[in-house]
Amino acid sequence: MAATTTTTAITPCSSSILLHNNNKTNPVFYSLNPKKPSLLFHPFPTLSFSSSLSSSSPPPPLCAPRVSTASIEYAPPAPDSNFHHEISRLKALRLKLSSSTTLKQKLKILDSDAKVKFFLNTHGYKKVLSSLGLGLNELFLVKSMVAAGQDHVFDMGFGFEDREMSSVKTALYSLAKIIEKLDFSNGGNGNGGNGGRENQNGGVLVGEDTQQDFNNLLKVLGEVEDFYDCIGGIIGYQIMVLELLAQSSFETQSINNSNHLHESMECEFLEIHPPIGCDLSSNTEYASQAALWGIEGLPDLGEIYPLGGSADRLGLVDSETGECLPAAMLPYCGRTLLEGLVRDLQAREFLYFKLYGKQCITPVAIMTSSAKNNHEHITSLCEKLRWFGRGRSSFRLFEQPLVPAVSAEDGQWLVRKPFVPVCKPGGHGVIWKLAYDKGVFQWLYDHGRKGATVRQVSNVVAATDVTLLALAGIGLHHGKKLGFASCKRNMGATEGINVLIEKNLDGEWAYGLSCIEYTEFDKFGITSRHPSPNSLQAEFPANTNILYVDLPSVELVASSRSERSLPGMVLNTKKSIVYTDYFGNRHSVPGGRLECTMQNIADNFLNTYPSRCFKGVEDNLDTFIVYNERRRVTSSAKKKRKPSDTSLHQTPDGSLLDIMRNAYDLLSRCDIDLPKVQSNDKYVDSGPPFLIFLHPALGPVWEVTRQKFSGGSISKGSELQVEVAEFLWRNVQLDGSMIIVAENIIGSIRIDDKGEPILQHGHRCGRCKLCNVTVLNDGIDWTSGDNVYWKHDVCRSEALKVILHGNAEFEAYNVIIQGNHVFEVPDGYKMKITSGDSGLVVQMDLIPQNLMDNGSWFWKYDTNGSHILLELVEL
Repeated sequence: MAATTTTTAITPCSSSILLHNNNKTNPVFYSLNPKKPSLLFHPFPTLSFSSSLSSSSPPPPLCAPRVSTASIEYAPPAPDSNFHHEISRLKALRLKLSSSTTLKQKLKILDSDAKVKFFLNTHGYKKVLSSLGLGLNELFLVKSMVAAGQDHVFDMGFGFEDREMSSVKTALYSLAKIIEKLDFSNGGNGNGGNGGRENQNGGVLVGEDTQQDFNNLLKVLGEVEDFYDCIGGIIGYQIMVLELLAQSSFETQSINNSNHLHESMECEFLEIHPPIGCDLSSNTEYASQAALWGIEGLPDLGEIYPLGGSADRLGLVDSETGECLPAAMLPYCGRTLLEGLVRDLQAREFLYFKLYGKQCITPVAIMTSSAKNNHEHITSLCEKLRWFGRGRSSFRLFEQPLVPAVSAEDGQWLVRKPFVPVCKPGGHGVIWKLAYDKGVFQWLYDHGRKGATVRQVSNVVAATDVTLLALAGIGLHHGKKLGFASCKRNMGATEGINVLIEKNLDGEWAYGLSCIEYTEFDKFGITSRHPSPNSLQAEFPANTNILYVDLPSVELVASSRSERSLPGMVLNTKKSIVYTDYFGNRHSVPGGRLECTMQNIADNFLNTYPSRCFKGVEDNLDTFIVYNERRRVTSSAKKKRKPSDTSLHQTPDGSLLDIMRNAYDLLSRCDIDLPKVQSNDKYVDSGPPFLIFLHPALGPVWEVTRQKFSGGSISKGSELQVEVAEFLWRNVQLDGSMIIVAENIIGSIRIDDKGEPILQHGHRCGRCKLCNVTVLNDGIDWTSGDNVYWKHDVCRSEALKVILHGNAEFEAYNVIIQGNHVFEVPDGYKMKITSGDSGLVVQMDLIPQNLMDNGSWFWKYDTNGSHILLELVEL
């Protein structure tokens, strides 16, 4: 083979993409001279989404890096022989099962499998199965698991061979051997090892604990069989696991066998390019217009939250019960992460109300799981908060299946004890097929929705300023099928990249935006180590898992009953699976589970052309991308920071600093003097320079918020919390802590005709005006070791607190408020603070009856072109 370039060889039987490089060094080929490009590359000028977008698109790099995979004659090495043999056996079995139409036929096929035969004739398992009184479907599940080579899961205490045994284990082993030799048919007292007992027919009945474990196993097997029916159920799940493991054994020459660039592709050519899109931070005029499209389109949009992950890296534990908790329950900035998502959504709905005078309640679909009682915790939180004043009918919770974790060495399912495999959620990519299976798409259609925005619970800044609104607005306005919100990638971060795909399929050229997960970088020749500024990795933007999706387009893929409905299947074995076994021993085993990636649904939306496109290809694609400053797109609270760790990346501490940086960007443009947020390494020793928490309904777009704030200063070490939407700040000097909290931030609760509490926007809101006010107090005790800044759990020496009940109003004019003060205003009253000869003058008046609902003043919102203008109306 004479060629030395990076290549792709596609085989119809496996549909896998294989990278190859004869030099055995770096499988990525770089074009370093734009004037004399390699023959493998073609001129690829700056692409634009549309004329309005292209003006803000960042210029292409001096030398845009690309991965070329031009086809040459090349035969990849065969997979590991053991995997290959087992894959072949299971594929043959899957084919036979798929041609059978009844359970009895399928069971007959399974009974003829050599592994099933051996299992039934070992340890008296046939008698055990008979004693359990299983139906045909349950027998099918058990025998499918055995046929998949996982009979060790059903081992009722007999399989202790090859273990390092203590004296206790030795005793159990001996007992198991005795039980194994008992003659079940003669009424031997065979206990099955877990509290078993003999039935009248001489069979073995397992104890209650074991029976429950077995029932749970049947549930897991049933979910795997049903959900992965499009690839062959339990058998298909194991085939995919083994194929991915086999490919990882020569991963420098292979790309994952998944729907990620999959679809039975017989590519002759494939390149990936840095995608070009609208930069919202620089093209502010277009960003404002796109955000307006998003606000106008709110009645056509749903919201989708994939909350099923186990979030092991957070190490979140209930302080009272010691129970492990899911990420959605993380107490962040004074509320759980799930509450943060909903309040961001309600802020957008309040903006819609202020502009158009109509209330819009967005339906929210939440994917949960049973990991760490995720589903129960989320349901309980929603019930406790009375479904956030949105009504139970505006939420749809659907639970994702747990899937078996496997050893990276041999593909065997990891087991805690008999009947209890180690199970984990199957990745956020299962959300599309699961949503179709559970009727979620139809539920969204019933609410009149056409598209949806998708965000993950751990990303606390995704709704900052125009990001989400502009993304949805562009998707709706231009009729796109899918959109990505992206930003510059943090070097060395455990996050994927967005790419523009260009490939040739049977003479046609296909283009579209997609994602490559960070776990797959090595297979593309993208280094996972800290790259240089000019490396390939540095040029591609971050995948943030913030998406706009067109619901009918996604549903069409999700309902395909093919591998396409499980996008981006991967087996990430780079992280160990940690679990505790039957004997209380802790294990950390290299392994993983079959995962899907939700953003790779985009691989189904490529556009094809009869000839190669050299200019403007992104203008007409069904997929698109928008950019913004990183801290306005993604900053995640994904993992717990260790006390000795100076890195804050993806920790609650790091994301808090990004929130503070956003607060600086917002308020410094309002002629408010405040200190800058220094680099993350300063935080470890001194904490943040200030704490500023503003309710998103003050905007949520910054153009709106900035019209409510003007002039003044916030000193270093100060704290500002504003939990009220109808708010005015004019020339306020803050040195210390000021906390303003309204009971009715954006409206009040009314009971609807169904008896549900519904938040009515704009009705009896709390209000606050501050004009020419100086606030001086000792504020936060920054020396306290009990401060947890990202929780907003701090010790204060002094503070000014304003508490507004119901529709209460608070006003302060031309006054210095010094020291510790609490002003609590009852429902129906206005409190006014001014300066007098002997200090503060406090005036309390009843709000006139005709102003009770709408207040004595309010902000009137209107549009002027692509901008939102506010007018203060006093009654």
